[in-house]
Amino acid sequence: VQLQASGGGLVQPGGSLQLSCAASGIALDDYALAWFRQAPGEERVGISCRSSTDRRTVYADSVKGRFTSSSDNVKNMMYLQMNSLQPEDTAVYYCATARTCIGGRPNFITSWGQGTQVTVSS
Repeated sequence: VQLQASGGGLVQPGGSLQLSCAASGIALDDYALAWFRQAPGEERVGISCRSSTDRRTVYADSVKGRFTSSSDNVKNMMYLQMNSLQPEDTAVYYCATARTCIGGRPNFITSWGQGTQVTVSS
């Protein structure tokens, strides 16, 4: 099982990036799909979780309205579209699969991607 994240980089404030996460060895549609981020000196926190049952996605308040998580079952990939990026969004971003989302938070992580760096700076 492998999750391969990509798409990070340097972007100016107000800009956009799309992160991708390619899965192999599993079918993403069988899992809850989550994105996390870890800012320098801080703990890794979940920012979105898409339920494996009703397919609804819950976002953290910090990214709600700016970030959109999606997936492509044919390509077996998940994506995180990030708009209106701000310096406080600077972090390493991780994709993950989980058994479920509980209260909008991923529960029992089954796989982690390796992380991709996003830096928002002018």
